[in-house]
Amino acid sequence: MGIRRDMTRVRARGGWAERTVPETVRDETGVRQASVPPLVPPPTEGSIADIPFRNAAEAPEAVVMRRKEAGRWAPVTAREFAELVTGVAKGLIAAGLPLGGRVALMSRTSYEWAVLDFAILAAGGQCVPVYPTSSADQLAWLVSDSGAGQLIVETAEHAETAARALAELPGLPEPSARAELPTVWRLDEDALGQLVERGRGIPDAEVTARRAALGPDSVATLTYTSGTTGRPKGCVLTHANLHAESANLVELLIPVFREVTGQTPSTLVFLPLAHILGRTIQLACVSARVVIGHCPSVKPDELRPELASFQPTFVVGVPYLFEKIHDTGRATAERLGRGASFDRADRIAVAWAEAELRAYRGTGRGPGVRLRAAKALYDLLVYRRIRAALGGRLRCAISGGSPLDPRLSHFFFGCGILVYEGYGLTETTSAATLNPPLAPRFGSVGQPVPGTSVRIAEDGEVQISGGTVFDGYRGDEAASRAVLEDGWFRTGDLGRLDEDGYLTITGRAKDILVTSGGKNVSPSLLEDRLRGRPLIGPCMVVGEGRSYVAALITLEPEATQHWLRLRNRPRNTPFERLRADEELLAAVQQAVDHANEAVSRAESIRRFALVEGEFTEENGLLTPSLKIRRAAVAAAYAEEIEGLYS
Repeated sequence: MGIRRDMTRVRARGGWAERTVPETVRDETGVRQASVPPLVPPPTEGSIADIPFRNAAEAPEAVVMRRKEAGRWAPVTAREFAELVTGVAKGLIAAGLPLGGRVALMSRTSYEWAVLDFAILAAGGQCVPVYPTSSADQLAWLVSDSGAGQLIVETAEHAETAARALAELPGLPEPSARAELPTVWRLDEDALGQLVERGRGIPDAEVTARRAALGPDSVATLTYTSGTTGRPKGCVLTHANLHAESANLVELLIPVFREVTGQTPSTLVFLPLAHILGRTIQLACVSARVVIGHCPSVKPDELRPELASFQPTFVVGVPYLFEKIHDTGRATAERLGRGASFDRADRIAVAWAEAELRAYRGTGRGPGVRLRAAKALYDLLVYRRIRAALGGRLRCAISGGSPLDPRLSHFFFGCGILVYEGYGLTETTSAATLNPPLAPRFGSVGQPVPGTSVRIAEDGEVQISGGTVFDGYRGDEAASRAVLEDGWFRTGDLGRLDEDGYLTITGRAKDILVTSGGKNVSPSLLEDRLRGRPLIGPCMVVGEGRSYVAALITLEPEATQHWLRLRNRPRNTPFERLRADEELLAAVQQAVDHANEAVSRAESIRRFALVEGEFTEENGLLTPSLKIRRAAVAAAYAEEIEGLYS
């Protein structure tokens, strides 16, 4: 009864649930709008740049971060962090950063990234995050479009990319009318130390004055969309936007996380800080003085050791992480000849979670004696190993970016970890909805984040309003007008609201396929369910103007190697042999059948093609946030698509 008991206790004691019940608006078709009032009022003065300095004034010796040094996590106090932020901010000012100027930051997630972000803000500047995997062409566009006067990169490889990008600038439009190319700093050449030294002649009072010049309506960051259909667009986000997101998340989540775990909350940040979700979570944690560490990789094999050593109480991830943890558990069991045991543990976890949630909601009885006994047994054999893979102390997690298979959410709940799904975009400063911490509803993306309203337009489009909605795209009034109307942001996603104000995303309007029979098909639902099954890598559903729906499917390399090992097959088995292997094709067909269970016969996948290679960011088939570039995939695999209909 552990988690249900904890949640019931917190619900009775805390009052959070009552403060976040959505107000709904209905018509004859159902719920059309859901709104939750803010838990924190909008700021009337100050800015996000004040956070480190407020921490230092209120609790100078409080540990706000842990930094990896010589293989150990060294504590960083609020005073130390604020002092370094001040030193780096002075260096940026000495290097020519004007009030309102922009600095592009191209680096993996790290402690240095956090310092620089706050230093840029403290100097009165605006950070322009750049994904560390960006090409020279992408970087050139972002630097030119943003008008960044300084560029900070992490490695020698990034510096080479920057050199190629800056060489392209004369051929690009320059809205900033820049007279000189940006100054480039390298983190692996001690950029922070160089900036601190550069700024020694600048008085601390200059940083204080720069911060004092900022207000809630000042622009804090120019954050670019992932660019699935053309050039990325720069979203103008203010200090008020970032405050609305981070402050309300803190009030919504941290008290509950603290009560449920019985521990001081801490988290390891591993999502790219160039992505708005990772960045706002970091802002929220620093604001609440939740101890954070940083890991530069989301690859499970590289992330697991860091989770084990840091031992966070909660994490924010993407479905891929939770899918890989589950698949690794299965693969380990299969290597030990215990695959059937893992499958039973999987079923027990899901059944227990379903019964536990029914009891918590008052819609049914909780797990029976036999189910509780089976769960206790498999907790010793399986579930504790899943928890260990996430650090051992983890009780809560947030998943965003794309839908998580509800069955996987139930599995992790059975393992003792509650995964809350959310939904948002760069234009909404990340999360616009989130499953409330005391009332999760697996399969939905939750209720509006406090301070946010969600409505469903006549055509099914999800629209959002509130303090987190951006001011528009930089230099593109037409694009801004197309998505902003009377304070509402048109997301382009399709969804529905239930009677309690929970949102379910059903597809993306521009991705909807219309078959020759006139059937509208949302490919994302099928793709998400496919991707969550063993062996399946990124995939794309096709069928626009065709007589039926089909799919291009890649094989996940590690899972494929594991599958081959279990069958004593050569690891270097040619792809052509794999594509013709009846046993492997049957396994893929099972995944297709699982996906088809969620849709009607007319929407189901009739044929699939295994395609060689991977969809990756490096080959241009995925965006940095792991979304499919559909046009690029269709062009790369045009022959295979035609073969599906021949």
